[in-house]
Amino acid sequence: MSQGKLFRVVSAFSLAAGLAAQQGLLQAQVVPEDETRIRWSQSNAASRYRRPSGPEPVTVATKESAAEERYLSLNEALRRALENSEVIRVLAGVTATSSGRTIYDTAIAVTPIDIAKAKFDPVFQANSTQRRNETPFLDPLTPAIDGLTTAGNDYGVKVTDRNLLGGTAAIGADNRWDSRDIGGFSSRNQPVMSVSYTQPILAGAGRAANEAPIVAARLQQEQSYFQFKDAMQRLVRDVIAAYWLLVQARTELWAREIQVEQLEFSFRSLEAKADVGLRNRPDAAQAQASWSNARATLVQARANVLQREAALRNILGLPPEDGQRLVPSTPPTRDRIEFRWKEIVETAQSSRPDLIELNLILDADRQRLVQQSNLAKPSLDATAGYRWNGLSGRTLAGESVSAGPGDNTDWTMGVVFTVPLSLRESRARVRNQELLIAKDRANIQQMLHQVEHQLATSLRTIEQNLQQYEAYREARQASAFNVRAQRANIQAQRDTILSELLAITDWANAVAAEAQSLTAYNTELANLELQSGTILETHGVRFMEERFGSPGPRGWCMEENGSYPQSLKPGDNVPRYAEEQRPSEQAFDLKDFPRRGGAAESQVPAIPSGPDLPDPR
Repeated sequence: MSQGKLFRVVSAFSLAAGLAAQQGLLQAQVVPEDETRIRWSQSNAASRYRRPSGPEPVTVATKESAAEERYLSLNEALRRALENSEVIRVLAGVTATSSGRTIYDTAIAVTPIDIAKAKFDPVFQANSTQRRNETPFLDPLTPAIDGLTTAGNDYGVKVTDRNLLGGTAAIGADNRWDSRDIGGFSSRNQPVMSVSYTQPILAGAGRAANEAPIVAARLQQEQSYFQFKDAMQRLVRDVIAAYWLLVQARTELWAREIQVEQLEFSFRSLEAKADVGLRNRPDAAQAQASWSNARATLVQARANVLQREAALRNILGLPPEDGQRLVPSTPPTRDRIEFRWKEIVETAQSSRPDLIELNLILDADRQRLVQQSNLAKPSLDATAGYRWNGLSGRTLAGESVSAGPGDNTDWTMGVVFTVPLSLRESRARVRNQELLIAKDRANIQQMLHQVEHQLATSLRTIEQNLQQYEAYREARQASAFNVRAQRANIQAQRDTILSELLAITDWANAVAAEAQSLTAYNTELANLELQSGTILETHGVRFMEERFGSPGPRGWCMEENGSYPQSLKPGDNVPRYAEEQRPSEQAFDLKDFPRRGGAAESQVPAIPSGPDLPDPR
């Protein structure tokens, strides 16, 4: 079946199902009988949460407008991203998406700890039951069937408490009151007080086995914290990456604008000379082709700047457009950093959140193994109980009689042994936990192996980007020198215009490559901090616990502060990066290109560094 036919079949089925549902003809087979129609909410009614749309986004087709430039340092970008990180975002190409982590996840993971502790909280129970019973019986004197009516009230209280050894203690008081009885009373009370204690000896016994669910819940809460920390580390790394990508795009845009300007000047000059017969038409056509290709590249560069700014806005939590252009103002670093391999590996093994999380998973599975191993034992419970029985009431003759609570007592003591004839399920659970622990150890070893390779790759990439930057910087300087040389040759009629066109293009490509390599070097430095697990500490990011205002386990009235403790106040941030009141791309010394019409074009100074080239003069 072709794709077109399949689409038509699916569409026809969807339409038929919708019509049948509206007419009540589609019968559900797995829902209650009264649900005979497919129901859904209207789109406008279901989508209740809205936000007003902002200004229309700027595109490459938007006419030039006097948009205000806003200098944005990398320190401010990180601070803004952290302020808007209720849902943590990560960079995905030219956009940012949710990582699936929020600031609420770790707080939500705390609640299972209280749930696990709750089974050790005392339980109070009270009951009161009103009753009336009418029992028919045969009167042998008449003979006739008569009825005996008994009314009364049963009430009692009981408190049970389970300790960390698995034992359960209980104390209770009950009373049964009857308004009429055939036992010689017209009304009577039967008070009973009892205490009991049951202690598991095998399954369910021991502090370690009973505390295992609490410890496992705490470990899961720590896992959630380190998952949150890992997401925050990736957020910081991605903010830095988005920042430097915008710097690279703006630098390349500057170079492409100069390239188009100079190629247009060459084309116009050749076209004018061709009109008066000083140049031939093919030279002008070649210049026009180079100029047109450069304009297409310029459109791409402008679009890249807009997309990179939009990605930075997205990950910072800013709207797509607010009438301002974000201008990075932190210059990229060119400093070579010396690394100590052994220290980096040891730091990563002790600081990476994902490694810590795997170790916590292993610890939690060990706690579950303790619990399952305990439950795999036979059940042997020691029980003991003592009860005080009382009786008081009024006889049929109207006399009051009573017995003291200590006159009639009961006590019990014994053991209860229970064991399945096959421990298949419990032993399978133990075996499952043992295999999970082996799997956890293997995952940790694999992560350690992977971390070392990631660190090695990051170090190699850092060195590659730095050396490429140094080579591209020399290539740019040589390209600028070559442009001057080719112009001097053309003025002396020693070369064709094609050489100048290629020299201008080479210079623009060298500037773009230089910016790409240096910004990639700065991004990879942040990536190395991420791989070693130290990026938050390096950038001065600290966590503040802001407690949720909710009643604690004992309610509002019994808590010392009425709720959980108040939040911890952080100190001031210390900026890491130098801030300048100029665009970051100015750090690339973008004034070395010899534009047409400049002073002393015929003079070709020596290039400051790079390969030795012959003097064109």
